[in-house]
Amino acid sequence: MSADQGNHGYLADKEKYLVRLKRIEGQARGIHRMVDEEQYCIDILTQISALTSALQGVAVGLLDEHLKHCVTDAVRSGGDVADAKLDEATKAIARLVRS
Repeated sequence: MSADQGNHGYLADKEKYLVRLKRIEGQARGIHRMVDEEQYCIDILTQISALTSALQGVAVGLLDEHLKHCVTDAVRSGGDVADAKLDEATKAIARLVRS
């Protein structure tokens, strides 16, 4: 995990991300409740699918912001910094694809 500090690309939409994550947190609690109440397994799986989709949406949004902000700035700088940011982005995409 990168320890880069500074002005991250997602900060302009930070509140939007926090609202979406709060909703996702509620979805996870709802799934917990469904299991606790021994609801029908297909209904639980449907909710898990919705939760997974919501998390992927956040991930794609953050990746987009990272590419537009952090990677673009690094490419403008060039050299090892650009190579490192491109490699970091490629690895992040690979993790998202595997999940």
